[in-house]
Amino acid sequence: MRIPLLILIESVKDYLPRFEQSGFAPVWAPTAEARARTIAERGQDIRIVLTRGATGLRGDEMQAMPRLEIVCSLGVGYENIDLDAARRRGIVVTHGPGTNAVSVADHAMALLLGAARRLPQADAAVRRGGWSGFMGPQVAGKRLGLIGLGHIGREIARRGALGFGMRVGYCTRRPRPESGYAHYADVRALARDSDFLVVAAPGGAATHHLVDETVLDALGPQGYLVNVARGSVVDTQALIAALEQGRIAGAGLDVVEGEPDVPEALKRLDNVVLTPHSAGRSPEAVENTVSLFLQNAAAHFAGRPVLTPVPDAGHRG
Repeated sequence: MRIPLLILIESVKDYLPRFEQSGFAPVWAPTAEARARTIAERGQDIRIVLTRGATGLRGDEMQAMPRLEIVCSLGVGYENIDLDAARRRGIVVTHGPGTNAVSVADHAMALLLGAARRLPQADAAVRRGGWSGFMGPQVAGKRLGLIGLGHIGREIARRGALGFGMRVGYCTRRPRPESGYAHYADVRALARDSDFLVVAAPGGAATHHLVDETVLDALGPQGYLVNVARGSVVDTQALIAALEQGRIAGAGLDVVEGEPDVPEALKRLDNVVLTPHSAGRSPEAVENTVSLFLQNAAAHFAGRPVLTPVPDAGHRG
C-alpha cells in the first residue's frame, strides 16, 4: 500500500509520477484553500508532508494529522515549520542543505549584476524604442559583503572572489578562518565596508529585520543590497525608504517580506530588480532537492536514520 504524502509546494508538480513510483500516494495541495481542505478531509491518513521553509507547517495542522511521522522541507530553510510541535509528537523533520546552493548563488550574482548595470531598465527602454545608454558601476574589484557563509554564502563568495576579483567579507556568529575571507562580528561594520551586501542567512526570529535602517545607512548611497535568503531578514519599509531617498543605490530581491504580496511602493521603484523567489528553481536544483527528499523518506520508512535532520528536531537513531 502506498504511503499518503501531502505536498504543499507547487514546484514539484512534474515529480508526482516519480513519487508514486517510489511508493507514495501524493496529494498535491499547493494553495491555502487546497491545503486547508485536504488536511480537514484527509488529514487522518497523511503520514508524510513535503513543504519548504517559507510554506512551513503549523502545529495545529500537525495535530490534525494523527498518523504524521515525518515532515520534509525541500530546501535548506525550515523557519515556518513548528519544530516544537514536531518534537512533542516525535515527528521527524528534515531539510535540504546545499541542494540548491549553486543555483541560488548563480541567481544572486545575476541580481547583483542586474541591479548594478540596470539591465531590466535597459531592456525595457530598448523595447520601447529607446537607445540611450544606462550608467552603472563596474562589479569587478569591488567589495562583496555576505550575511551568512553557509553553502549558499560560500558559493556566492567563490563567484565574487574568483570570477570578479572582489574582496569578500562576511558576518556570522562564529568566524570561519578556513574560508580565507574577512570576518565581521557586526553586520553594520560589514555594510560600511561593502559595495554589494548580499543576504544569505536563514530566516526566523534570530535574523528578523537584521538588515534595518542602520545597516542600510551604513551601506550608503553607492551601495547595493541583494537578498536571496528570506524576506523577513530585511526591514521592507526601511528598504523602501532608503531606495526612494537614494540612501542606497539599488537592490536585487528574490524574496520579499509578506510574499507573494509585494508592496506597491517597492514595485514602483526603478532602482530595484525583483524576481519571484525563484533563485533555487533550476532543473538541477529541483532534481537535487527531490532526490534528497526521497532518500530521507526512504530511510525513515525503512527504520534508518534520515540523512539531513533539522538540528534539534526529533529523528530516528
